[in-house]
Amino acid sequence: MFEELGSMGDLAKLLEEAQKKAREIEERAESVELTAKSGGGLVKVTANGKGEVVDIEIDDSLLEDKEALQILLISAVNDVMKMVEDNRKNAAMSALGGMNPFAGGGQG
Repeated sequence: MFEELGSMGDLAKLLEEAQKKAREIEERAESVELTAKSGGGLVKVTANGKGEVVDIEIDDSLLEDKEALQILLISAVNDVMKMVEDNRKNAAMSALGGMNPFAGGGQG
């Protein structure tokens, strides 16, 4: 029974370390800024790793063409949100890489 308690303590320590590493990776991912362009760079949208849009640049030539501006803005926003999601997935995979809680515990 005491052997199980030792294993539980090791498991708790492993989980605590995993949570700490996950927080660090999440903080790094959130500090990233991602930029998507549309219309050959006429519209640029920048978002942080949290998915918050932090900047939008619009070329003056689009100010007279509302429909084109809307289309290009939607495209750039959609692209940057996909980049944010990919960044989150990569961060999650990075957090899991190197941690295998099932390794070495084989009971046969």
